[in-house]
Amino acid sequence: MTDSPARRRGRPGHDQGAVLTAAVRLFNERGYEATSMGDLAEALGITKSSIYHHVTGKQDLLRMAVDHALDGLQEAASFVLDMEAPAVERLETLIRRSVLVLADRLEFVTLLLRVRGNNGVEKEALNRRRVLDALATDLVKQAQADGDLRADVDPATAAKLLFGMVNSLTEWYRPKRGGATALADTVVAMAFEGLRVRRD
Repeated sequence: MTDSPARRRGRPGHDQGAVLTAAVRLFNERGYEATSMGDLAEALGITKSSIYHHVTGKQDLLRMAVDHALDGLQEAASFVLDMEAPAVERLETLIRRSVLVLADRLEFVTLLLRVRGNNGVEKEALNRRRVLDALATDLVKQAQADGDLRADVDPATAAKLLFGMVNSLTEWYRPKRGGATALADTVVAMAFEGLRVRRD
């Protein structure tokens, strides 16, 4: 889950990854719509024409950014789908790995969570997020059927609340060495303490 965004060598001192990272930072600070290619060029200390050597435009940068976040989350989902374990364990693993992706790709996930479907790129990103929501909902249903999670909780609501807890980390989490694993453990412990069926 630590792959870097796609890189392509260009003008000395700048590659596609550097341009993308700068763009994501500006999109998060100013908003995607309020950020111009001129703003990005100024932040990088290069001309706009130099940026177009790496990307076709602002929407191309947005697509690469949200794809980087979503690819990490999809990797977590694929890992869970391949697991041979009870549904509750797979659900816990999905949440744990989602936290680790967020910590590793914090600025990219932050941007992803701010898209509202205002263009084709954002609509596609929302569709991909719905697939992850559906997976979590199905796992809650399976875990309830197994008797491992409370049956009085709506599965879709539980899934949204679980991801809501993960997503809220973008508001305050700041990466530090060894911190992501402990954070993931805490999120899973707090979330599932209330969801698991208590056994005597």
